[in-house]
Amino acid sequence: MIDLLKALADPCRLRLVGALLRAELTVQELTQILGMGQSRISRHLKILTEAGVLSVKRQGTWSYYRAGEGNAFFCAIRPQFEQELERLPERNEDLAAVALALEARRRRSLEFFDQHAAQWDVLSRTLLPVPPYLDRLLGRIPAVETVLEIGVGTGALLPELCLRAAKVIGVDHSPAMLEEARRRISSGGKQGAELRLGEMTHLPIADGGAGCVIANMVLHHAADPMTVLGEIQRVLQPGGALVLADLARHEREWAREQLADQWLGFEEDELRGWIAAAGFGAVEIERIAAGAGQEVVLLVKAVKE
Repeated sequence: MIDLLKALADPCRLRLVGALLRAELTVQELTQILGMGQSRISRHLKILTEAGVLSVKRQGTWSYYRAGEGNAFFCAIRPQFEQELERLPERNEDLAAVALALEARRRRSLEFFDQHAAQWDVLSRTLLPVPPYLDRLLGRIPAVETVLEIGVGTGALLPELCLRAAKVIGVDHSPAMLEEARRRISSGGKQGAELRLGEMTHLPIADGGAGCVIANMVLHHAADPMTVLGEIQRVLQPGGALVLADLARHEREWAREQLADQWLGFEEDELRGWIAAAGFGAVEIERIAAGAGQEVVLLVKAVKE
């Protein structure tokens, strides 16, 4: 308890914890949010991490910090602590700066996909190859009336989804990607797919509007995966299914620039914990082994509780 109170007894560290209770952020982003030098921020982060207030996840050369659960006393006082943070004089400015940091991530991703939409299928398959997994992914889709695919991209899954549900909705934040998806549907003569422009964090569909949500290789592009999972939970009907495919943790740092990846894949336990925290049960994860030059794929199915 003494170590915790010492760690929190500093205005800068209080502001850092307040920002990291809202989002998982890098040191570089935190220097911009608080307007302080990197060495000062890093020193405060070290103190908070050693006290169990924060946890750090290293991905390549980047380190992501977030509020942790390593200190039982902090977990116990956290609800009241969060209320008291609202009294900090810099609180509104800090929250606005956090929102700007996440918006900057989103805009970088949008610009990338708008620019590379026409070449995306070849680009992703060539630069970051994965083992065959689509048949297993499709096999996890239950019999439902409405299927929603988020991050629909060029629409590669849409023809198959249209065979499995009466109504298929595809959402993407890139107008250029949606145009490629429309061309694919039109050339294949497929009917029943409705394409909508929207963000993963603000899906253009009503609460409980889908029986199944598909997220195929999109979560590692999300600025805030937990927010995305919470939004998926919102749009699923009770008992609805989340079917997800994504990369297991890897070390191809260049994927951030060349493929607009926010995350270098995910640890299985980490992904399972996020999905459970978002309100899902019966979480099943299968690892698809990688061949030479490929990356491991995690296939997930979970049910809204």
